[in-house]
Amino acid sequence: MPPISPASRLTDSRLANLAARQIYDGYARYCRRFREITCQAQQRFEQQDWHAQRADALERLNLYRQIVDRVVVMVQELLGERLTRKMVWVSMKAVYSGLIGEKADWELAETFFNSITRRIFTTVGVDAQIEFVDPDFDLPPLTDPQSLYTTYYPDDLEETTTQILLACQLQVPFADFAEDCRQISERVACFLQAQQTSVYRIDVVKSLFFRGKGAYLIGRMYTPQGLIPLALVLLQGRKGIFIDAVLLDENSVSILFSFARAYFHVMVERPSALVQFIRSILPRKRIAEIYISLGYNKHGKTELYRDLLNHLKQSEAQFEIAPGQRGMVMIVFTLPDFDIVFKLIKDRFAPPKKTTRQDVINNYEMVFRHDRAGRLIDAQSFEFLQFKRERFTDELLAELLEVAANTVSAANNLVVVDHGYVERQVTPLDLFLQEADEAAANRAIIDYGQTIKDLAVTNIFAGDMLLKNFGVTRHERIVFYDYDELRPLTECNFRKFPQAMTYEDELAAEPWFHIGEKDVFPEEFLHFMGLPNNVKETFLQHHSDLLDVHFWRETQQRIEAGEIITIRPYLDEHRLPQPSDTLDS
Repeated sequence: MPPISPASRLTDSRLANLAARQIYDGYARYCRRFREITCQAQQRFEQQDWHAQRADALERLNLYRQIVDRVVVMVQELLGERLTRKMVWVSMKAVYSGLIGEKADWELAETFFNSITRRIFTTVGVDAQIEFVDPDFDLPPLTDPQSLYTTYYPDDLEETTTQILLACQLQVPFADFAEDCRQISERVACFLQAQQTSVYRIDVVKSLFFRGKGAYLIGRMYTPQGLIPLALVLLQGRKGIFIDAVLLDENSVSILFSFARAYFHVMVERPSALVQFIRSILPRKRIAEIYISLGYNKHGKTELYRDLLNHLKQSEAQFEIAPGQRGMVMIVFTLPDFDIVFKLIKDRFAPPKKTTRQDVINNYEMVFRHDRAGRLIDAQSFEFLQFKRERFTDELLAELLEVAANTVSAANNLVVVDHGYVERQVTPLDLFLQEADEAAANRAIIDYGQTIKDLAVTNIFAGDMLLKNFGVTRHERIVFYDYDELRPLTECNFRKFPQAMTYEDELAAEPWFHIGEKDVFPEEFLHFMGLPNNVKETFLQHHSDLLDVHFWRETQQRIEAGEIITIRPYLDEHRLPQPSDTLDS
């Protein structure tokens, strides 16, 4: 007879207690390492160790899955034949809820528990008995706000600015501290004068927000007209730290926390308090997006799903095919009154697509781990979503069952989606250009070219540059969302189009020369972009270098040399003037 395991002798109640403690301990390990990595951000900034900073960012992105994988195995081994006994998990949830009740980040701990249960049960829809569908606790009031932020009462703006910058306690000196303080206070004063208001209180988050080569001070100003955001951008230059920009409006600060940006590294004891602080200055931004922007992407996904469920309870709108041209790889649908889209991989891809389903999944994983440079939309992967059949138009459901039958099923008045990606909805660029006036169209096409360049310097080649694969955000920023042909720029072989040797070669329908799988011909791009005539000249004026192999090869060389190229998430008009010898080399 096989030996009897010690766990098999335990009662269900005792086993539930032990398993709940294992999950709790796993979450504690995750938190410790998350904090350790996050705490390193200031040192990376001070030492200008950008490659280590990128390595930290990647490690932190991978951390959650690594810990969850380990905990799942431990729970499986402990529970044995009782692994899927639901009453054991009901008890486990109750015990776990008691363990996390006093934690400052209990909402993140609930999501961690859900990650374990969904891995083991592969639940279709949700199961409130064994998951935290709704929070077990209410968010408490911030009893000690001074632990999160420092409050200033500015009698003199320049003196207050001095106090704010001194509180950063950075170990690297400023290039010109007094001049930065003068310029910041002058910029704020001019802004307030233009708004015909004054400031009587300023709150500044004590922790710096780190991302890429930048550090950010985030605060809010109290005025008779309401709250005004305040963000100061700190960079490193030849002579030390300097203030590169001052952001004083909701749109500019919102872009810092964009769904197309990499996640911040910021130390905070109670994440929910920081989220509430940011929401106070960015009221149009979803709670889910703020959590995600701070690196709590799994809980952000939880909040996004709760938003969706709450919206479905209040709305009678039906899912329908999303606006825009149909894709060859993905089918996309949306709710007309909810600003997200659902993207499902089709069962078969029409020629000339040679990519596979796994290639598409891998590319979405690459986007998750990559510096999105403000140009790639962050996508949340969902499994086993369940909706009522009545929420789908007949046209949509018929198409889903036709092109994505391996992913979508319909039975018992329910529609189940086995796997899909959820993203913020944006306006397809080709549709935007059809409706935009001349000025808006030209701005968009200039930013379209800049999007391709921003992706290039972060080692991403978009592949398919058709306008339909790009979108316009509510801030009129251009982003890219078609990931099936993404690849590292350094893997591409950029070539000049060979000169025809004979007249017959020029007339030939097929190329008269060999084309490798990784060969790319920039001078051909214009033929495949589909630019309308009214913006083509504008594109050529600003981005003709994209049609030249030199731009692409030079960018490859910079990346291969280890250069990390700064992409500023704000407009030049927000930057402060600096002497040329101050700026980063």
